[in-house]
Amino acid sequence: MSYSLHSPPCFSSTTLRSPSVHGVCWPKALVSRNGLFCSATKAKQRRGVTARGSSGMNPEFGERLYLGMDFGTSGARFALIDKQGNIHAEGKRQYPEYMSGDTRDWVSSWKVTLFSLLEDIPVHLRSIIASMSVDGTSATTMIIDSKSGETLGRPLLYNESCPDALPIVKSFAPENHTVCSGSSTLCKLVSWWNSSAADKGSAVLMHQADWLLWLLHGKLGVSDYNNALKVGYDPELECYPSWLQSQPYSNALPSVIAPGKPIGHLKEDIAQKHGFPNDCVLCTGTTDSIAAFLAARATQPGKAVTSLGSTLAIKLLSTRRIEDARYGVYSHRLDDKWLVGGASNTGGAVLRRIFTDEQLEKLSEQIDPSEASPLDYYPLQTAGERFPVADPNMMPRLLPRPESDVQYLHGMLESIARIEGKAYSLLKDLGATPVEEVLTAGGGSKNEKWIKIRERVLGVPVSQAIQTEAAYGAALLALKGVEGNI
Repeated sequence: MSYSLHSPPCFSSTTLRSPSVHGVCWPKALVSRNGLFCSATKAKQRRGVTARGSSGMNPEFGERLYLGMDFGTSGARFALIDKQGNIHAEGKRQYPEYMSGDTRDWVSSWKVTLFSLLEDIPVHLRSIIASMSVDGTSATTMIIDSKSGETLGRPLLYNESCPDALPIVKSFAPENHTVCSGSSTLCKLVSWWNSSAADKGSAVLMHQADWLLWLLHGKLGVSDYNNALKVGYDPELECYPSWLQSQPYSNALPSVIAPGKPIGHLKEDIAQKHGFPNDCVLCTGTTDSIAAFLAARATQPGKAVTSLGSTLAIKLLSTRRIEDARYGVYSHRLDDKWLVGGASNTGGAVLRRIFTDEQLEKLSEQIDPSEASPLDYYPLQTAGERFPVADPNMMPRLLPRPESDVQYLHGMLESIARIEGKAYSLLKDLGATPVEEVLTAGGGSKNEKWIKIRERVLGVPVSQAIQTEAAYGAALLALKGVEGNI
């Protein structure tokens, strides 16, 4: 059963799931070599076909549920899972467009959306929720007054750059460090510190996920080491480095613990108002991209997730930490392993500029993925590439265009696959664990011919990830926080 709630100005869509059909913590006997279900039913689920249960279906007596909420760029989602990873309910909301003068009021939008998602959770499931966690966009930065809890200026979003602070940061941070980017959290903090007239003595830096969790547990200034990476926190040494602690704004830095660790209980007034249990635990979160990786369940070194969206982003689980700002490569800590990442400017956006979705589908059907295309392109929307080639002046290469649209699309898909291959080769050359298997997320993951092309080019098994929703990954962190593992 599914139902929609229309509560202007937000739109919410909530789905109740049968607890027995959409799990991810499966027995090994049900999983193939590539991590895909062997049965026909599970194959349907991989393609997005889901079974829906009755709204009256309850988990087994005494079983608890775990809530994850994902705050992305344009909206938020929630996923409610049990200990086996089965989804019992999920939903989404768009951010309401509140304004403060001529400026978008993101603080109000996020806060309203957070409590709207809590209201969207089916009432009969709220009382058995054991824990919650939240992910947010990486490097979305907020400065809070620790005395009043009010924001000291507008949030600085994930994609905003502060070039005024970059020379300052580069003057004391190690060469090629992750913070040496105008969009890093540290550059945003330095820019605010040098330009704001607010009282800095009570200022506390919080990331988007930190702030949303604070609204629920009330303990100001707690972050996780995934979100804190771009402010300069060292997740390997588990501390802020001395070159950062010596800066005048070091007192504004949050305390940092591992993702998926208990912070405290849900505030009593929120629990009573919404019908949640008083013992509901709030756990540290992560970034939206890390949560999406967790959802894919690539748990062994050498396993990777390629996201084929508007751009091409890859994340590889490695035993070694890799950092190189020249290529935009950095590593997030995942327990005792490292998630090495990089992003190219190629991807689906340039394909959609040339072909309609209908054309992409029909032309792809005519491609023979076993044959290599002789065409060599570098599909970019505009000049500039980040990874695996760091060249801000690189020009798109989309010619020559053959008369056959099938051949042209084949060449484009194959060329993007070659760029993906070069990206994984670069990570290996930098010292990361070599890729052994690739799971695919994003819109491009639905193109089976492209998957077969990439499998041939990469020389490793490639398949569509069964679960890629960041909210599901956040729910896994909530589960980890009270159960100890995922």
